[in-house]
Amino acid sequence: MAEQRNEQGQGRGQRGRRGDRDRDRAPEQREDSELIDKLVYINRVAKVVKGGRRFSFAALVVVGDGKGRVGYGSGKAREVPEAIRKATDAAKRSMIRVPLREGRTLHHDVAGRFGAGRVIMRSAPPGTGIISGGPMRAVFETMGVQDVVAKSMGSANPYNMVKATFAALQEIQSPRSVAARRSKKVGDIVQRRDDSSSATEQA
Repeated sequence: MAEQRNEQGQGRGQRGRRGDRDRDRAPEQREDSELIDKLVYINRVAKVVKGGRRFSFAALVVVGDGKGRVGYGSGKAREVPEAIRKATDAAKRSMIRVPLREGRTLHHDVAGRFGAGRVIMRSAPPGTGIISGGPMRAVFETMGVQDVVAKSMGSANPYNMVKATFAALQEIQSPRSVAARRSKKVGDIVQRRDDSSSATEQA
């Protein structure tokens, strides 16, 4: 009887510890459930060995929360689902936060470059939508951008396009950060931006 009670007690202790682990893991699961992931590109790679060809798959995935956080990652495995899982995990680890204007568009025009990839992105008025294609559209959709005009001027390689897009996104600055760096008020920075945009429209 004593041995049975000890075994039962150990079982309750293990269940208790497992419950603690589940509670600790719950916030991470909620955070992952809020993320949006999109498969940008998948490539089949063949390696020639003595017995023939050995195939593997490389996946490129973009992950975002729809509120300004976005990341990308790549993964390689023998099976497609495993490659996508590896790419998704890598994208979650490399997420960055991009300031958005009114939560829908970019604060200013910006250009990015990586290798032979070169992209240009411009802020847009409400109702414009996402005027972009391919990998860049996936980045904007997962990041939560609703109005933007973007163009790829260089390589059509999805990896270079995504990396050039992230290089441009990292250059975006909000009026608040610019005002803090220049020791000015946010209203002065916003007013100057509005004046320059109106002058460009008149020209």
